[in-house]
Amino acid sequence: MTAQPKRYFDLATADPPTRPPQGKLGLVTADPLEEATSPDYSNYGESSHEPGHPHTAPRGATLELSGVAYHYSGHSAGRGLGSKMAAGLGPLDLKVKAGEFLTVVGPSGSGKSTLLGVLAGFLRPQSGEVRLAGHPIKGPHPALTLVQQEHALFPWLTVAGNVAFGLRSQRLPRAARDRRVAEALAQVGLSDYGERRVHELSGGQRQRISLARALATRPGLLLLDEPFSALDARTRAEISDELLGIWKSQQVTVVFVTHNLQEALSLGVRVVALRGGEVVLDAPTQGLRVEKLRGVLD
Repeated sequence: MTAQPKRYFDLATADPPTRPPQGKLGLVTADPLEEATSPDYSNYGESSHEPGHPHTAPRGATLELSGVAYHYSGHSAGRGLGSKMAAGLGPLDLKVKAGEFLTVVGPSGSGKSTLLGVLAGFLRPQSGEVRLAGHPIKGPHPALTLVQQEHALFPWLTVAGNVAFGLRSQRLPRAARDRRVAEALAQVGLSDYGERRVHELSGGQRQRISLARALATRPGLLLLDEPFSALDARTRAEISDELLGIWKSQQVTVVFVTHNLQEALSLGVRVVALRGGEVVLDAPTQGLRVEKLRGVLD
């Protein structure tokens, strides 16, 4: 008899509190659980993708930027995704092949965060177009997901409840959600942590949970914004190895932003270097040395 996945979702599926709990775990000043009415994505990622459907993308979707430009003005000048100082972007053309692992490097203010903001649909290009699997991205999209340096886990949910949160808009049956969460936790080596709370986890474990939450949605495009920069060297190396294993097995398209040049070369199969919002290098990582990459950026 096949064992059934555990059910973790009492808190994740219940109506969330109107205000998150306050206390020593920290005050959440906005309610991230507030939901607008969303389309039904219940079939996304659970079966074969319907050709041409605007809300789906194959695991490992082609990403194309054509003449994309975004420039800041007024009080917002120089501020990008996650309130980081950032440069404008482009215009630039860029194509990421299906299943490719692309790393993006550049100094502070080079446009890396702006690029991720555009790809994630948080920033709308002032010119040009972004297409995923042939379909334009005009806003946040269920076929892509973003993992940031700040793990943004909800302390009032269990680990499994946090992983399940990204599945809410897909309106999957409970059994399918249970299965997705169990699979995602297994992928990051935390199968036995589903009932734990965020405050019981180490920094590395919290970042693994953020990654598991992203993987549970089965994205066509996985965006990562310096997700390991706050971790110690050993934990960073361990999670990097796990990410590579997941990428190879899942064949998801990855865009990984980092300041660490060695990390960019060891993780990616291709690296793009930005400076002043422009691409100054686009090359395979094989055979490329840190010194040459640093020389391009200096």
